[in-house]
Amino acid sequence: MEKILNSGYGAIFGTYWILYAVISSFASVFMLARGYSNSQIGITLALANVLAVILQPLIADFADRSKRLGVIGTTEIMTAAMLIFTVGMFTFKGGTVALCVVFVLLIGFHTVLQPLFNSMAFSLEECGVAINFGISRAVGSLAYSIFVAAFGTVVELYGVDVMPVASEVTGLLLLASLAFTGHYFRKAKAGQGSGSSDFPNDKKAQADYESEGEDEEINLMQFIKRNRMFFILNLGIIGLYFSNAVLNFYMAQIVDGIGGTTEDMGRILGVMAFLEIPTMVFFKQLMNRFSCRTLLKVASIGFTVKIALCWVASSVIMLYIAQLFQLIGFALFLPGMVYFTNEIMSRGEAVKGQALYTTMITLTTVFSSLAGGWILDASGPKTLTFTATLATAAGAALIIAVIDKVGKSR
Repeated sequence: MEKILNSGYGAIFGTYWILYAVISSFASVFMLARGYSNSQIGITLALANVLAVILQPLIADFADRSKRLGVIGTTEIMTAAMLIFTVGMFTFKGGTVALCVVFVLLIGFHTVLQPLFNSMAFSLEECGVAINFGISRAVGSLAYSIFVAAFGTVVELYGVDVMPVASEVTGLLLLASLAFTGHYFRKAKAGQGSGSSDFPNDKKAQADYESEGEDEEINLMQFIKRNRMFFILNLGIIGLYFSNAVLNFYMAQIVDGIGGTTEDMGRILGVMAFLEIPTMVFFKQLMNRFSCRTLLKVASIGFTVKIALCWVASSVIMLYIAQLFQLIGFALFLPGMVYFTNEIMSRGEAVKGQALYTTMITLTTVFSSLAGGWILDASGPKTLTFTATLATAAGAALIIAVIDKVGKSR
């Protein structure tokens, strides 16, 4: 059962990140081909992430409280909705408002899924199965890296009309992965007890579990008050992830600025994602030697060096070299933050902690989308990467300054 659930969880991450590649990483390519300006693309991406900011705490709270649906059921419903939204990519042509709405809904819903998938690992462990988040997330990076490297060539050859098809197929695969994992999760939990599929066959343990959940059930504002330093840490994430959002959404324009093509963009994104894999696969071993706090400090520096190298890059080769810092940047920070949050939070706070982290990333995406589109139209990609370097360095400094105080005083 452990192998089955780990395989299912890995499949969820794999299909999730392929879908991210289609609707987010190639969003600029699709919208430029449909006649949108960089500023219009930025506004669309910003609105999508504003929607995600609004929905994330609400959906996380719903998933936390819903005993019938839980995290898996909630994500199944949202994925099904995304399949419906994708039909609009086939239907609406040209630079229309309707197509903007489609992208707002697709990217917004997709972004909300991320903290739920991060927290899903700990929900799956309720049935006594050890889920390796690092390896599962590495599967997502591998799937993404292979897909974007190939998809850039496909788009270069056949045009952006292949994107809606790829989105629908990947969405269906994600829904199937969720259904598969949910089935075996419920089966594993049912095997733990008699007459109840939710708790172990120990009435005292069941009562303690229920009591713990009730004692720790808090709303979002209470959560922030109880975790002030964690909240300040997350403010640093706004600056740190500015460069990550810029590279994810505007890599096409950055590559074009130094004479590259859509095919080059896909390959660079593929290399970037592939380099996440070694760190994520061996992340638990790293945690045995270093604390999450230390790893997050190193990762903050890695983020900063990477975007600085992108800023000074004068060729596609230099952009490839910059991606090497993905090994000690994003690849360390993502699992590090997930485990760190779970380490310092009580069970009732776990989903809200993950949601706050992802909400801050989403806020960054709003700022970087708007600023990125405007800066590209006004001054070009070099000014954009310079601005991103400054923002990332400021975020890294704040994180390094406060992280040792997080979880030690509330």
